[in-house]
Amino acid sequence: MVITDRIIRYALEEDIGPGDLTTQAVIEAGTTARAQLVAKEDFVLSGIDVAGRVFYLLNDSTAFEKLRHDGQPVRRGEVLAWIKGEAAILLQGERVALNLLQRMSGIATLTSRFVREVEGTGAIIVDTRKTTPGLRALEKYSVRMGGAHNHRTSLYDGILIKENHIAAAGGIAEAVQRARHRAPHTLRIEVETRDLAEVGQALEAGADIILLDNMELEQLRQAVQLIDRRALSEASGGVTLETVRNIAETGVNYISVGALTHSFRAVDISMLFQ
Repeated sequence: MVITDRIIRYALEEDIGPGDLTTQAVIEAGTTARAQLVAKEDFVLSGIDVAGRVFYLLNDSTAFEKLRHDGQPVRRGEVLAWIKGEAAILLQGERVALNLLQRMSGIATLTSRFVREVEGTGAIIVDTRKTTPGLRALEKYSVRMGGAHNHRTSLYDGILIKENHIAAAGGIAEAVQRARHRAPHTLRIEVETRDLAEVGQALEAGADIILLDNMELEQLRQAVQLIDRRALSEASGGVTLETVRNIAETGVNYISVGALTHSFRAVDISMLFQ
């Protein structure tokens, strides 16, 4: 809640600034209004409570009644929520509430499509750190609402030894050894690999998870066979809705998809006064 409120307050300050000139000029003080949030297309909902929080932070007497819940599919024309309060508050919160709700629902909707594509394979879709600066908490929440899992949240809560770490440390074995020595024993160590030789090195070093980066399908199959359940496997790099099923069928445990949070389309939602 603290992170969400910080995001909302910044967005409101950015949008309203020293004052809403149009509302101040047009709306009489004390005017009340009732409005509804309406879906203009089919999508998976995420961020309805965030939208409600926008109006609450502007004026805690504003009534917000949600009719649908995050993670639920909604249909075009459905009313998502009713809002009642001062007309000025509704108008000042409208754009921030819609911006966040539309973006978050867009992420949940795209995520749900990736999750459906891999049904029955055993592969788990996960996100990445390729998020909008400042909005990571909301975007990763939306990934969960779409049915996928979160990868590490940030640099502070997981060890992922990537290509540049390996180069700076002097090799995979040395990098993993240092991580084992210095990191808490409760953390799993993941190593990025680019070919089968590096997969072998990661296995020998004792990596818990092996990231198979930008590998072709046949190479992925060979890597999964080589790993042989001695570690978990994760495919990554350029994953699309068209390719994700074939990747899942290679037997990998996880598929990380940056597109979930950097290539989604915001959905269409309107706020209409009644």
